[in-house]
Amino acid sequence: MAKYLLLKHYRGGPTPLYDVPMDQWTPEEISAHVQYMSDFAARLEGTGEFVEGQALSPEGTFVRYDGAGRPPVTDGPFAETKDLIAGWMVIDVETYDRALELAGELSAAPGAGGKPLHEWLEVRPFLTEPPTISE
Repeated sequence: MAKYLLLKHYRGGPTPLYDVPMDQWTPEEISAHVQYMSDFAARLEGTGEFVEGQALSPEGTFVRYDGAGRPPVTDGPFAETKDLIAGWMVIDVETYDRALELAGELSAAPGAGGKPLHEWLEVRPFLTEPPTISE
């Protein structure tokens, strides 16, 4: 089994086919989207392929270390042009092809008007071993 991170983007990735921002969806459309995600996760729990997942708020701040004794440097809240992650799901599947299959299915979550979003999802494998460093 191999673990993969499926990343959903508010912005920063390719534009989905039906690009209506979620803040313009009706409460019923949001509920249908969330229910699709919940049903998808429940089905993968049943097959043993779901590890965990979480939706994220659109607010956030980039932070970095700025030296000993100095406060961290921040860049935020996020600027309009920055990549913004909407949520994530960790899956544990037999093959890369299965990860792609599930990401494609997750991309069909309904959006405005109940239409499948056809949103782009980022599929990232977890490192299985630390990289080897040679001198």
